[in-house]
Amino acid sequence: MADDFEFADKVPPSFDSAGNASKGFNPGLIVLLLVGGLLLIFLVGNFVLYTYAQKTVPPRKKKPISKKKMKKERLKQGISAPGE
Repeated sequence: MADDFEFADKVPPSFDSAGNASKGFNPGLIVLLLVGGLLLIFLVGNFVLYTYAQKTVPPRKKKPISKKKMKKERLKQGISAPGE
């Protein structure tokens, strides 16, 4: 009766403890590659957006300097302010 089963003495590959370790992927390696890939995509995307913004967005306007500050700067340089 024991001879009736053809696969009775064989162990399935999933339960084989002496199986080849290189057949499956290491879960830690998969997570590392996934996180590294996402980080790389994020950095490359930011670089592309930055270069695009540098080309297309006009430079910001400077705030106007008040007359009081201008007068102080001229006095520091030794130029007399007009009207004095």
